[in-house]
Amino acid sequence: MLDENTEEIEFLECEKKWVYWCLIVVAGWFGAYTFLLRGGVFCNAQTANVVLFGMALGERDWTRAAYLLVPIGAYFAGAFVSEYLGKTVKRLHFLRWDTILIGLEVIAVVILGLLPEEAPDQICQITLNFICSMQFNTFRQVQGISASTTFVTNHIRQVGSNLAKYVRHKDIASKEKVIIHGQMILFFTLGAVISTICGEYFRYRSIWGAAIILTVVFCRLAYADRSYEKKLLERVPRGH
Repeated sequence: MLDENTEEIEFLECEKKWVYWCLIVVAGWFGAYTFLLRGGVFCNAQTANVVLFGMALGERDWTRAAYLLVPIGAYFAGAFVSEYLGKTVKRLHFLRWDTILIGLEVIAVVILGLLPEEAPDQICQITLNFICSMQFNTFRQVQGISASTTFVTNHIRQVGSNLAKYVRHKDIASKEKVIIHGQMILFFTLGAVISTICGEYFRYRSIWGAAIILTVVFCRLAYADRSYEKKLLERVPRGH
């Protein structure tokens, strides 16, 4: 195993499996939370919103179409902001953008949990659209394997595709991908299960459970940035 105190670290802390497990648990938590308590929608991705936008245009429902542009626009803005700030933050040589993003997520989630029940659901939906987009654009590869931390459609495809390769060719690399993508699906599901249970007891404050997980990730990444990975702040995570 490589010494984590040298510049020969194979994977940065922000690329390791445990980080991706935690983040996709949070994504599952967000999905269940917004569907059950904040408007009956999923905010982790925008495919459904784009379909609804097209349907609204086809039905000439201009008001509905304009409304759907808000979450789509928030997702677009999240990708733009994360890409722009990610390059800018590197010049500070203090913390990685990946770490700062998780810290911002903690703050946003805590604030969302403080919103009263009667607050417009769109506040929560748009905020999580923005957050999930930034996270999706920032965390791209788990230990060298492309992966998403906000939704599981591609993980399901990857499990099926790589399982076929392993069965046919006994390819060890494909087996590893099946395991990693399968783990992401399981942790996403776990997040949704826990969120649903917590939502029954804590209602709108249940989103703070996701904040606890994010806080653990932030503290660990910040420690890495300021200690054994301090000299590696210029290294770009794989996939960027």
